[in-house]
This record gives sequence, structure tokens and C-alpha cells, in this order.
Amino acid sequence: MLKIMRYLKPYSAYLLLALFLLFIQAMSELALPDYMSRIVNTGLQQGGIEHSVPSALRQTTLDHLALFMTDAEKDLVSSSYAVVKEGDPNYEATLKTYPILKSEPIVLLKDPNEVKSEALSKAMSRPLLIVSGIEKAKSEAVDGMMDLNGTKMSVALDPYRLIALMGADKRQEMAQGMDQMFTALGDSMVLQGAVAAIKAEYEAMGVSTESLQNRYIIQTGLLMLAIALLAALSTIAVVFLSAKIGAGMARDLRQDTFSKIERFSLYEFEKFSTASLITRTTNDITQIQTVMVMMIRMVLFAPIMGVGGIIRALDKSVSMSWIIALAVIVLLGLITVLFAIAVPKFKKIQKLIDRLNLVSRENLSGLMVIRAFIAQDFEEGRFDTVNRELTKTTLFISRMFVIMMPLMMIIMNGIMLLIIWVGAHQIAESSLQVGDMMAFMQYAMHIIFSFLMLSMMFIMLPRAAVSAGRISEVLNTEPTIKDPDDPVPFPKNREGAVVEFRNVSFRFPGAEENMLKNITFTALPGKTTAIIGSTGSGKSTLINLIPRFFDATEGQVLVDGVDVKQVTQKELRSKIGYVPQKGLLFSGTIESNLKYADANAGQEEMETATAIAQASEFIEEKPEKYQEHIAQAGANVSGGQKQRLAIARALIKKAPIYLFDDSFSALDYKTDMALRQQLKERTASSTVIIVGQRIATIMNADQILVLDEGRIVGLGKHKELIANCKTYQEIAYSQLTKEELA
Repeated sequence: MLKIMRYLKPYSAYLLLALFLLFIQAMSELALPDYMSRIVNTGLQQGGIEHSVPSALRQTTLDHLALFMTDAEKDLVSSSYAVVKEGDPNYEATLKTYPILKSEPIVLLKDPNEVKSEALSKAMSRPLLIVSGIEKAKSEAVDGMMDLNGTKMSVALDPYRLIALMGADKRQEMAQGMDQMFTALGDSMVLQGAVAAIKAEYEAMGVSTESLQNRYIIQTGLLMLAIALLAALSTIAVVFLSAKIGAGMARDLRQDTFSKIERFSLYEFEKFSTASLITRTTNDITQIQTVMVMMIRMVLFAPIMGVGGIIRALDKSVSMSWIIALAVIVLLGLITVLFAIAVPKFKKIQKLIDRLNLVSRENLSGLMVIRAFIAQDFEEGRFDTVNRELTKTTLFISRMFVIMMPLMMIIMNGIMLLIIWVGAHQIAESSLQVGDMMAFMQYAMHIIFSFLMLSMMFIMLPRAAVSAGRISEVLNTEPTIKDPDDPVPFPKNREGAVVEFRNVSFRFPGAEENMLKNITFTALPGKTTAIIGSTGSGKSTLINLIPRFFDATEGQVLVDGVDVKQVTQKELRSKIGYVPQKGLLFSGTIESNLKYADANAGQEEMETATAIAQASEFIEEKPEKYQEHIAQAGANVSGGQKQRLAIARALIKKAPIYLFDDSFSALDYKTDMALRQQLKERTASSTVIIVGQRIATIMNADQILVLDEGRIVGLGKHKELIANCKTYQEIAYSQLTKEELA
């Protein structure tokens, strides 16, 4: 998989941008539970009052608070607040906000930003709670008696005056006792209590606390909406970028894989089956593309969400962190088990897809033979066996996913119930706020979903890794036949080309003995060299050495005196017009197939080539003539028509060398004679080498090579061979009479 990652390099900028946007998306989504917590804690429970430092106080309330402050705290508070007097520049504005100013003096915070001051908050929180407690006791008095922390007192008495008479030491002792109680509550609960006291003070001053609350909730809600919109835009951008990166990487990978396959020699095609190469170029690359898109969207996103969720959850409640640890341990165990089971199955799936493609391809290619031998049931059985095995394995993987999702949901719901149960007890003990518990729950879900995303990737990655390995195997396979480092050019200004074999032997890889043995002959321009022999004697193998479809194991194959291994394959093959044993046509039109040899060929050239190849007659009978559609592999034309079109395609090239690998086998005798007669005129200056099975096709050649078990057992003209070569005689007399051979 790592070797495939180099294909991401051209998309580095997109990848970095996607990573940046993922970070924004993660931070946005992680911020939402915190704002939801603020709406619950501050907006609903605290009436929209965020801080424990009041913006304004009645003068009498400030005097009461001062009773429970140290001298340092009094100095800090007195320097931070100022009494509003009639005639002050801000008097009218303050009066509108705080109507109580008409009847009694108030103090205002000099700097509005000081509401966030930790020093002021610490100085005022405890006194605010104490004063709030006294006021609550007065309001809850029974029979004219109020209860001040266990001490009964008449409501007719002023408790603040009595506390003032206690003396500073007694008041501090009382305050320290209250401190112990506040410490047990925790900072958040102290803050909430202080804010409740501030809210009561604001109400006493004539401030509309309902408007204050609504304004805070609306502002926070709009901010959440903006953050959610930012997260949505980031998500859309990441999806676009990941799709662009994945598709671009797959395109480059597919192009390089196809280009590599194009350079494979016949040796490599024996190593990889055609069906396997098709699967690797399509299905395997699609797997990599899909996983790459998911990796960018999940693998990079999940750790950010997971780590960020843990940090923010711990900020809300450290005491419940063990719940997250428990969830992570359970999830990791589940993922490990699934991963161990999935890897072997994904490897098996890709091999089964190869096998299914192979069976399908063989069936489609040999459909007529299958029908002729009434072997449909047998072939259906072959296909069904592979198909059932693939289905069985795929269903096994699918069932893993089916099992995994309910297990994940059980874990998620179990964690939610556990958080609610533990959190409810902590709320009852006043050590946790409701909003914080809700936020903790959402962060826990984010963490679990992060692991869920990673688990999905852990399931998909093995299959992608298998596919990447298969693609790497193709890309890392070096073609056996390569261009030389310092190529030698062919001599220029020559009409034809001399083809020479010098003591050439050839052995297939892994074979115990040579297929061709000590082959030596020369094919001259303007002459026709024919090769004949029994089936398996090496005729096609010999002719394939000239364009370097194979390389000679020993000896040399020379064209114009230059070893074919010393020139580039492109330059070598540009000199050759090749007609394979199987006249292969490509999907398109007759014209597009003919122009495969020369894209610039004109209509006149095509008509001349088809006339020589005896293809004009059936082309003219077609409704669309040269624009007539040709199906894949030429399935809508006969074998003889395919051969004639393949011959015409080679003739359009006007090459110095023509190789005909048993290219006349599907032609009738009359067409064969007419074609060879016109072919001789067209290729008068070219070197023509024909592999034939029929004596009638090659008997007029300038020289004939007779092969038997990879050796030349006869070399000469027809009359010489019929007189002296036993192998040639056997082939000839098996096809024609003595009179016809004379």
C-alpha cells in the first residue's frame, strides 16, 4: 500500500487543504456541544448571566457584601466600582437600564470587561452566596423567625447590623466556615450560586432578566448555527477534494498500470492471466480509489475528533473519564478481532474475482464451441462453483459488518446510559451541571464514532492493501524485453530490409530444452521466404523473434545487419507490417481498423490495400461501406473477412518487412491465389516472410524453410525440397497430388 502512496504526490496541495478543512470541521463539531452546554448552564439555569461579577449593584447590597470580605478584597472591589450620581454623563442611560436608581443609589463596574476578572470573581462569589443565603432565610421565615445556619433570629432584627457588630475576626471565622462548604460544592456550583444571587439583584434593580436570558440564548444559538454552517461547508469541500484526489490517483494508477501492461512481452503474459490483468486494472484500482476517498474523509478526521473529544470531555468532567477509557478498550478489542478475521477473506475475494473473470471470459470467447458440444450445463457448473464460493465469502464479510453495527450500537447506548446514571448522581450531589453532563455525553459519542470510523477503515484497508499489492506486482514487474541503453539506428536510404538469423536458438522460460535449435537463414528484399512444418514445429515462435515478441536465447536476429536487440522496439516495429495468426479487429469501423496502421492514410490508399487483400467486394456490399461498424474482436464478420482486413491493414503501413503468420488459412483457394498474386506486386521491394500450413500458399516462394521439432530440415525452392526433403514431401503429398505439385 505504501508503494501506491507515491501517486498522491501530485495532489499534495489538495491533500494539505483537505487536512486543513478537516481540522476546521473537527473543531467546529467539537465546539457545538460546548455551546449547547452553555445554553443549558448559562442560558437556562443562570438566566443568561455568564460571570459571577455583577455589572451593577445597589449601594446597600455592596455594603452587605463588604461585611464578608477581607480588607484586600474590599480595596479591590471599591476600586472597581463607582457610585452613579445625578448629574453624571451616563446617569440617564443608567436609569433606563436600572430603574431602581430613581429611589436609591447604585454602583457600576468601571470597566465592563472586568466581569471576566478572576480576582473580582473570587472576591465576590463567597459574599454573594452568603448574602443570598441570608435573603433566602428572610423570605422563608416562619412565625417571624428566620433560620441562619441553625441560629434562630427575628425578622424584625437587621442581620447585617448584628453581623457588623460581631467584629472582623468573628466575621472571617464565619466566612472560613462557609468557604469549606463552597469548596465541597466545586467551582461550577459556586459560580452558579453566585450568578443566581446576581440575577436576584438585577431583578431587585428593575432589570428584565427574561430579556437578558433570551438575548443570550439567541446569540449563542446563532453562533452555533454559524459554526454548524462552517462545519457543513468544510465537509462539502473535503468531500470534493477527496473525490478529486481519489479519482486523479486512480486515473494515474490505471494509466501507469495499462502502460506497463502494454510493454509486457509474451513472457509476462504467461505470468499474469489476461483475466487477472483486467481485474487488477479495473476492480483493484477501484478498491484503492474508494479506500483513498474514505481514508481522507475518515482516517485523517477520526483522530482529530477522537483526541479533541477526549480533551474536551475531560475538561467537562475528569471524574467520568473512566467511562471513555472503558469504551475505547472494548472498541479496540472488537476492531482487533474483526481485523484478524477480515484480512484472509479479502485476499480470497480478489483471487475469486480473478477466477470468475477467467471463467466468464473463456465462456464468452468460446460460446460457439460450448454450444456445438452441448457443454452449457458443464460450463454453468464451472461458473456456479466459482460464483457460489465468491458469494459465500462476500456474505461472510457482509455478516461481519452486520454483526459489527449492532455491537457498536450496544456499546454506544450502554455508554450513554452509564454517563446518565453516573452524571445524575453527580448532579444530585451538586458536583456536576446538567449542561456539562449533556456535553460530556456528546463528546463520548464523538469519541466512539471516531473509533467506529477507524474500525470501518480497518475492515476496508486489508482489501485495499491486497489490491495495492496486486497492482504493485504489475508495476514492479520489469518487462523481459527492453530497449537498449544506447540504441543503434538502422542504416538509412534502403528500400527493403535484410532479415538474417545466425545460429538462433530459443527456449521458453522454465523449459528443459530449446524450442528452436540453431536456426540460420537470410530473407532478402524483393523475395518471399516461406516457413512450413508440422504443428508445434516452432513456425510462429520463429517469426515472433523478428519483432522481438520473444528474444532469442542464443544467436542473433539481424535486420539490415543490426541485431534487433540493439535498436529500440519502436524503430524495429516501425519497419514491420505484421499479420497475426488470428486476424484480430478492434471495435469501431472498417476505416478505423485500417487506419490503425497509419492514421493519415487516405481513402485511395485504403481502397488500394483492400483491393490487394481481396476485401473490396464485401466492403462495397456493406450499407455504410468503410464506415460499417465492426464489433469487438470482429465478431460480426467472418474469419476470412477478418483475415483480409488484417492483411489490408498491414499493407497500408508500406513496411520494408512483412510478416504473415499463417494469415491465409481462412481463405479459399481462388481468393488465396488472387491475393498472393497482387501481394507480390505490392511488396516487390519488401522482405516478405510467410508462415503457412498449405503447400499451395507457399510453393511459389523464393525460398522455403522446412521446420521439424525446431530444426531446419530443408531450405530451398519447392522443386528442390519436393525432390530432397522427406518432411516437405510428407506435408506436400498429404495435401496435393503429384500432378498438382509438379
